Amino acid sequence: MTTVRWLIDASYFVVAVLFILGLKAMSSPVTARRGIVWAGVGMVLATVVTLFSPDMRNHGLILVALAVGGGAAWWSGKVVKMTDMPQMVAIYNGMGGGAAAAIAALEFARGEIHGLVPTALATLGALIGAVSFSGSCIAFAKLQGLMERAWRLPAQNAVNVLLAVVTIALGIVIVASGQIDVRSILAFFVLALVLGAVVTLPIGGADMPVVISLFNAFTGLAVGFEGFVLNNPALIIAGIVVGAAGTLLTQLMAKAMNRPIRNILFSPISGAAQAGGTVEGTMREVSALDVAAVMRYAQSVVVVPGYGMAVAGAQNKVWEMAQLLEKAGVGVRFAIHPVAGRMPGHMNVLLAEAGVPYEKIFDLEEINADFPSVDVALVIGANDVVNPVARTDKSSPIYGMPILDVDRAHNVIVIKRGKGAGYSGIENALFFAENCRMCYGSAQGVVAEIIAQIKALEG
Repeated sequence: MTTVRWLIDASYFVVAVLFILGLKAMSSPVTARRGIVWAGVGMVLATVVTLFSPDMRNHGLILVALAVGGGAAWWSGKVVKMTDMPQMVAIYNGMGGGAAAAIAALEFARGEIHGLVPTALATLGALIGAVSFSGSCIAFAKLQGLMERAWRLPAQNAVNVLLAVVTIALGIVIVASGQIDVRSILAFFVLALVLGAVVTLPIGGADMPVVISLFNAFTGLAVGFEGFVLNNPALIIAGIVVGAAGTLLTQLMAKAMNRPIRNILFSPISGAAQAGGTVEGTMREVSALDVAAVMRYAQSVVVVPGYGMAVAGAQNKVWEMAQLLEKAGVGVRFAIHPVAGRMPGHMNVLLAEAGVPYEKIFDLEEINADFPSVDVALVIGANDVVNPVARTDKSSPIYGMPILDVDRAHNVIVIKRGKGAGYSGIENALFFAENCRMCYGSAQGVVAEIIAQIKALEG
């Protein structure tokens, strides 16, 4: 082994260690920033080292591509709003899958893939990468508001299965033949891209966090497979780490919704009207002054943020309100549902941006037992994740999903833009409960008014 090859392989080993340490650090909000830095350093090292590979060519084009891609990523990372982070994650993830598929397409076109195993891995990576790319593009369009609603084709599940079977069968033919047929390769990639789009079209906002995580796992697997084809340890390591982490996260989030992944893909909560029992009672409206008073003179308040807070960009105002209450002697905590928002950890990111200390943020399992002793539960823009029918109504599409038990608090205040149902398409029984009051309006404006009223109460 030459000295250069040994140094490259040793560097890839360091990259692997940095990736694993970075991923481990990301498991805690306290160390997540450090983990991002470590993983970023590992990726830069892997990129630089790869440029020195003896068989590497076209360094000029590679450097131009790095400059263009890196510049675009830096600019978009600087200007993107925190509320737009889910769609940014979706499209970046899709780019990874698309890159893996493009690598396979290029290797097929050059005739560089030989042997049964490399061909099979390249084909599998191309399939997974293409599905992840087109599916992530649809997810981006939905989250960005470019696609206003979910689209469900006639006989959707039959179409999904048929597309998957035909695409896989064509992939098997490519692998078994050992011949590079341009028409077969082109048809394979087109079908894979269509499959990713068609599978994602009917999926609504309620299932979107799990779908983004699933496509993240797909991208990792695709990159790992193409790493084997190219005999590149950095791609193998990165793919395995991302694929494993994405798979575990997808399973955890599906468990948090009590929805098997097969149901998310084949029986999605699309946002259309769903089955479920009739909710009786009326919604009772309350003013910002009354909300301020009930929280100001409470002993304990739990804030439950949801997508409505993200859309309004109200996280800073919410933390300002919490600080005012704490100065008045009120204990304030934040409760986060695992699938609140539009991506894993969406609410945690927003609260961290506002400066909320990590020790004040609690997961569902940590805080649910406390709700019966909570004076006020303030729900800001959350809906399905606090709907008590998930515990009681077997006909509901969200039955069995673990929820935040805010309905068991002494008083519940819900800040909501209107009276519409959530992404599951069903009415929220919480809003009709005797201990619940509704405060309508954008979270930003309503919380600002509550702050003003709290200050007025303080004199």
